[in-house]
Amino acid sequence: MTLLLICSVALLAALLTFFSGFGLGTLLLPAFALFFPVEQAVGLTAVVHLLNSLFKLGLVGRHARLDILLRFGLPALIAAPLGAWLLVRLSLADTDLEYHVFGQPISITPVNGVIGLLLMSFVLVELLPRLRNASVPLRYLPLGGLLSGFFGGLSGMQGALRAAFLSRAGLSKQAYVGTGAAIAAVIDLARIGVYLAALSAIGDGAETPVLLAAIAAAFLGTWLGNRHLASVTMPGIQRLVAGLLFMLGLALVLGWL
Repeated sequence: MTLLLICSVALLAALLTFFSGFGLGTLLLPAFALFFPVEQAVGLTAVVHLLNSLFKLGLVGRHARLDILLRFGLPALIAAPLGAWLLVRLSLADTDLEYHVFGQPISITPVNGVIGLLLMSFVLVELLPRLRNASVPLRYLPLGGLLSGFFGGLSGMQGALRAAFLSRAGLSKQAYVGTGAAIAAVIDLARIGVYLAALSAIGDGAETPVLLAAIAAAFLGTWLGNRHLASVTMPGIQRLVAGLLFMLGLALVLGWL
């Protein structure tokens, strides 16, 4: 049942990225978090996200702008391990917050609380037009790399920040996609190294069948989306997905997951 649900959500998540306005990582992380500890869900999502980024890089990487990649990607490469390290520390912290509902104790772990808050925050950024369409002057590209790398390492959610900074870089559509894919791959490679070395967040091997199936399902969803769906935003579906993601983030913050 877990395998079926994970694959279904992975396929749907990859498919929805073509018209929901949300990235694969933002959609897939909650799916994994329903069945695995949050820190492990971040690691599993990172693997799928990395392979998807490398797939895109193979298709459009030749269009990546080296100057933008260096100004944005190098700071991201430095900051991503720091965010991943913080995830490790949060997952190992034993200072849970506890409260009671109808006499029943509910515990909120630090990592669940932080990831839940970040998920809700990034959902709001993607949902609100003023925030989603925000752009930052080109001179702040290194700062954008630091922020995108750090939050990418901490939670995997990096696309909204990357878009805000790259949108003013004067890139063509091909260069934008190629540069973004290269940056995403750099961040994923940097954070996965920390997860494996310090936390074994990707698991001890028991999750391998689920992970491989999720990768295959995500690739299938990406292929179907690219073949049959235009890269447009459907407001109704975007609001529905945003509402579900926000509720999942809230459930993490409240200790219900």
